[in-house]
This record gives sequence, C-alpha cells and structure tokens, in this order.
Amino acid sequence: MSFDFLMTDHPGWRSVHGRHLRLLMADTGPSWLVEADGARLIWTTISGGGSVPVTEVFRLRPPSRPRTAALDATLAQLGDVVRLRNPSLWDALGTAIVRQVIRAGQARKLYREFCDRFGAAVARSDETDIHSFPSPERVLTLSDGDFTDSGMAFKRRPLRRAAEAFLAHGAHWARLSPPVLVKELQTVSGIGPWSAGAAVADWSHDWALYPYGDLAVRTWARHADPGAAWPADEPAFAASWRRVTGEQLGTYTLLTLAFGCQQVGAV
Repeated sequence: MSFDFLMTDHPGWRSVHGRHLRLLMADTGPSWLVEADGARLIWTTISGGGSVPVTEVFRLRPPSRPRTAALDATLAQLGDVVRLRNPSLWDALGTAIVRQVIRAGQARKLYREFCDRFGAAVARSDETDIHSFPSPERVLTLSDGDFTDSGMAFKRRPLRRAAEAFLAHGAHWARLSPPVLVKELQTVSGIGPWSAGAAVADWSHDWALYPYGDLAVRTWARHADPGAAWPADEPAFAASWRRVTGEQLGTYTLLTLAFGCQQVGAV
C-alpha cells in the first residue's frame, strides 16, 4: 500500500538513524516491529504469526456542506493518511494516562523514558534496542522510587490502578463494543472521559469516540480553518464540531489531529 502522510502521534514511534520505527505489541496474538520507509511500511514479526495487520487509510469523502469548505480544503491537502491502530488496549490505556493534563511533547518524553527503563526490549539488527510500554504485571512491581526516578511520580497511582483493573478485567474489556468500553473504563479510579475516549479511539480506530472537544482538536481546527468562528470553550466547540462534521465526525477528528501532527512533527 502507499500513502501520503503517516501519523506518528503515538509516542511509541521512534526516530532511529533517520527512520521511523514502532513496536506494535499486542495484548494477545502477533507483535510487530514497523519501519516507515518513504511511503511504505516494512513489517517484521516479533512474536506469533499470521498476516500483516490491515492498515487503515483515512480520507475525506467529497464535502456535502459548503460551510466546511475551508476546513475540507486544508484537510484534503493531507491526501491519504495512515495511522496504525494500537493492537494493545493496555498500551492505549497507559498512553492515555501518561498524556493526562500535560503537553504532548512532555508526555512523549515521559512515555519513552518509562519504556526504556522498564519495558521489554526488542533487539534490532543494528544493535539498537527498542522498548515496549511496561506490562501491567511489570508496572505493579515498580517501587515508588522507580516512578519518581523516571519522572512519573504523579502517574503512579492511576497506572497502578489501571494495571490492577486490566489484569482483572482486560479479557472482558476486549470483547466489549468500543462505545461500551469507553463507559466501562471510567469505572476505574483515575480514568475519566478524556482518558477513556482517547484510549479506545487509539485501540479501536473509532475516532468518533475521541474527546473531540479537547485542546488539540480545538487548536488545529482553528489553524486549519482560521476564518471560522470556532467556540473557545470545550462544550460549545464539541457541539459545533458535531454539527459541522456530521456523519464524518470520526474522520474529521482524526484528520484534524493528523494536520496538527504534520505541523509540529511528532517523532
């Protein structure tokens, strides 16, 4: 497959010797090392077997509402956008917790350091290792000092609670429909609507479930269509976003985040 733009918003993407790499470590089933080489992806099996995962391409359908013309024109310039679905619900949940209430750049730094310190390592042929997010079992072995030393002291309690809940309920969660799962995750202390929606969108690729009123979507919608009178506050923006995007809510949300990823570079 070919594509025009690869989203590297997930902090698991690394730049190694000028190439983008990411481990896709599934909770069950095959795991992969993915390398982006221009407009193609190279898949290397880490564990398990089976065919290469289906990779989704996101694009807008022809606009049906003139009021979205400027936004459509900006997002259409992205062309065919590829984003890899996260096969690990645990990683998606952990990533969302790390991202709570801090900037994306800082969250990326903390996520990577946490992986490098405590995650399982996969050796590459060039003798560099790439690490996965620590398993829930590993998280529960970490001391308070381990969290503090990796800059994650304020994430200690929610990660521990999430790890305990995932070990108890993860298999059940994986069988739920994405909308139900968003509600179910919020029964875990420390996981609110934003974290649950972001995690499930990452895991399921149902981007209508992403908390589309959040700062990232608001920011990049304004950059993509600066002439629109986008509301400043989250609830009003979310209502306006739903109205403007209609049945393509998830696609517009994903592509607006992709536009932001393109502007700042995420790796």
